[in-house]
Amino acid sequence: MAGFGQGTRRYPRSRGRTWSRTGPDRATLGIIGVVCAVAGFFALGIILGPVAIVCGWLAMGRAWTGTRSMPALVAVVLGAVDTLLAIIWLAGAATPGTGLF
Repeated sequence: MAGFGQGTRRYPRSRGRTWSRTGPDRATLGIIGVVCAVAGFFALGIILGPVAIVCGWLAMGRAWTGTRSMPALVAVVLGAVDTLLAIIWLAGAATPGTGLF
C-alpha cells in the first residue's frame, strides 16, 4: 500500500493533463464575441465592438495563422465593422448640424 505522497507513478503527470481550466474555452469565446458584435449594432457599439474583437482574437488562439473557428473570425470582422460604424456615428454626432453625417 502506498503511503501519502508515495504514489505508484514513477514520474509526475505532465502539466498539460493536470492544469485546471478556469476560463472559457475557445468555442465559448467565439460565441461570446459574435453575440457582442451583433448586440453592438443595436446598442453600445463603441464598447461591444472592441469586446467582440478581443473575444474573437482570443478564440483564434491569439494568432492569424493555423486553423480558425468560424465564430471567432465572424466576431473579429463584425466587431471591427461595429467599432468603425460607432466611430463614424460619433464623429457625425459631434459635428455641428442636425444630420448623422
